[in-house]
Amino acid sequence: MEYKKSVIDLIKERKSTRTYDGRTLEEVDLKKFNSYLDEVNNENKIKARFKIVSNLGIGKDESKKLGTYGFIQGAGSYVIGIMDKDENDALEFGNIFERIVLFAADLGIQTCWLGGTFNKENFHQISELNDSEFIAIISPVGYKKDKRRVFETAMRAAVGADKRKTWRELFFNKNMQPLDEKDAGEYKIPLEMVRLGPSASNKQPWRVIKDENIIHFFVCRTKGYGITGYDLQLNDIGIAKCHFDLTLNELGIKGRWQKLKNDYAPNDWEYAVSWVAD
Repeated sequence: MEYKKSVIDLIKERKSTRTYDGRTLEEVDLKKFNSYLDEVNNENKIKARFKIVSNLGIGKDESKKLGTYGFIQGAGSYVIGIMDKDENDALEFGNIFERIVLFAADLGIQTCWLGGTFNKENFHQISELNDSEFIAIISPVGYKKDKRRVFETAMRAAVGADKRKTWRELFFNKNMQPLDEKDAGEYKIPLEMVRLGPSASNKQPWRVIKDENIIHFFVCRTKGYGITGYDLQLNDIGIAKCHFDLTLNELGIKGRWQKLKNDYAPNDWEYAVSWVAD
């Protein structure tokens, strides 16, 4: 499904929202969202599914709301990302979930990636999981409150939510020299959209090597930022892939994703995937 707005504009404009006005999704938005998720669930190639749940209470206890330990306030609905326990493709999962996040932005709906700061028991109960499934990622979906909480402002400041690493820190040529924007050619805008992407704790673990018309993606893992149940930093590379891919499509640049042998990277980088121009 195509977005109504430019993907480039959506990526630039979209910001995480933690304070909502308490409403569930309006009927017209909910219908569009569910239709999109049906499409995603039918087409995705990994063992994962996505659904929207309401935050009106669980079972007979209408006062027992879905819990996020204070990180989210006033959200009436959530989109839940569910994976099979034997599925380990966090990269593709992140790619799919970010497409959902951008679809929400296209509808004027706010979101916030959550990978661990939620009450798993509550969400497991309302998500109707099979024994073979677990919840990898959730996001509130709703309409933001006019005034941001002091807590949210402090949270954004603590992680530097609006700060992004420079080109020199993220993008390189095949000789491992920093890639200048003027040397990126037609990939300048797609790479800039990668740079602007959200990431867990704003760690921005993506690193990219441009070798002519082949673009290699790597994860530069944060020391002490372990993999507990779900690989959040590989998920972040999926977000980068999503931004790069959608921007290329919007600009009419053709190519394909492949796993290639790569000998360029430093030892502390982990190869993820490559994009090869047609």
